[in-house]
Amino acid sequence: MSNQLEQIKALISLREKARIGGGQKKIDSQHAKGKYTARERINMLLDEGSFEEFDMFVTHRCHNFGIEKTTFLGDGIVTGYGTVDGRLVYVFAQDFTVFGGSLSESLALKICKVQDAALKNGAPIIGLNDSGGARIQEGVNALAGYTEIFQRNILASGVIPQISAIFGPCAGGAVYSPALTDFNIMRKGTSYMFLTGPTVVKSVLGEEISQEDLGGASVHASKSGVAHFAVDTEEEAISVIKELLSYMPQNNMEDSPVVECNDPINRLEDSLNEIIPDNPNKPYDVYKVIEAIVDNGKFLEVHADYAKNLVVGFARFNGKSVGIVANQPKVLAGVLDISSSRKGARFVRFCDAFNIPIVTLVDVPGFLPGSQQEYGAVILHGAKLLYAFGEATVPKITVVLRKAYGGAYCVMSSKHLRGDINYAWPGAEIAVMGPSGAIGVLYGKEMKEAADPKAFAAEKEKEYRDAFANPYNAAKYGYIDDVIEPRNTRFRIIRALQSTANKRLTNPAKKHDNLPL
Repeated sequence: MSNQLEQIKALISLREKARIGGGQKKIDSQHAKGKYTARERINMLLDEGSFEEFDMFVTHRCHNFGIEKTTFLGDGIVTGYGTVDGRLVYVFAQDFTVFGGSLSESLALKICKVQDAALKNGAPIIGLNDSGGARIQEGVNALAGYTEIFQRNILASGVIPQISAIFGPCAGGAVYSPALTDFNIMRKGTSYMFLTGPTVVKSVLGEEISQEDLGGASVHASKSGVAHFAVDTEEEAISVIKELLSYMPQNNMEDSPVVECNDPINRLEDSLNEIIPDNPNKPYDVYKVIEAIVDNGKFLEVHADYAKNLVVGFARFNGKSVGIVANQPKVLAGVLDISSSRKGARFVRFCDAFNIPIVTLVDVPGFLPGSQQEYGAVILHGAKLLYAFGEATVPKITVVLRKAYGGAYCVMSSKHLRGDINYAWPGAEIAVMGPSGAIGVLYGKEMKEAADPKAFAAEKEKEYRDAFANPYNAAKYGYIDDVIEPRNTRFRIIRALQSTANKRLTNPAKKHDNLPL
């Protein structure tokens, strides 16, 4: 056999060795836990045959605590690029079969290389996380590796989409990279995220808590908001990643892909003419409004289990991606509070960064009152949403469905925050506050002195309603561009999006803003 053939044979043998990771026994153990391997996950994500791998032959360089006696090709992570639905993406997947996927300096450099390539070539980056944390034997080199990754997350933010999926452990410093990315997907039952684990919590605070209750998928999807999606299977997580990517551009200099639309743009939705209850205090489901107006009723909700009084997510109008922000009257009457303000602000800023128009559906009675909200800085958190809408330069279409009271009216993409086209349904109420509260302020003294306070209050409430329980007062000043028939909402939004498609607006030059944090 010639020298060259022997070299090729050796290469093939090394590739086979690298692909087996920590060995068949470790792979079997991973499967026994109901988890896929790093390579299996990449194969599920990318188009068949499209994966091009980097750094298959990298090994760690550590000589502490005898770890130099054990090395694996690839060193616990698989990195490279490929395509999803024909579009370029970069990917890294931590390999739990090698040192528990723990992060070494070499492993970190592999991640940094694909991060740099993704940023340079203007393509999304996907991180599939399943790691025991920092490789303790490497000390500060592991910490340096983490921080190099974080720095690249920061520089890539708002330039290329960054998506993280958590399929196993993610603790300590490891959680910061997913937290810095645009979307986090966690698998229920096998994944968790926390800065300090149950053992430390018990030793420092005396609190007994399980990993699942401290940092499981359901906790982060519903309580902290760290996770945008909580899924049952890894297949479902991969499906969510693909669907998310379909709504996004490759980078901040491009527009989202347009898909063929077979849903007529002038489709009338008669159900919307009757969806608002006669009683202004009675709720209805804003999902029904969203599904009635978007293409084929298809809506990808983000943060579905967190701050349910505000609904955010992606949809299409006439084949073009939009971000939808909508108050949900079924939950807390649709009020804004700390959590919903954070949720909305983060989503609006993502859409604005990546040239995705924003459609806002408004039915908001105000901000949630109470000491808990005030002590928790609802003022600052509410200002985040206000800031996000006001800062956004993408096309902004707003429809006031029913209530738009007080500061919450201002915040929800009002005309005064550079809303491009602001519509209202005929029953929209735009005022400083609701009738009963307003009457108390305006006629408090007269009510006390009235012969029949209840009758007096009812009369004054009617006067207030007649003045503000319709959109025409706001329309009179041009704050509402048109009052529309509810069943025409889809058509009017599409026409508004078409008219603003070439919008050009820039904010004043600055190093960066000082968002109220």
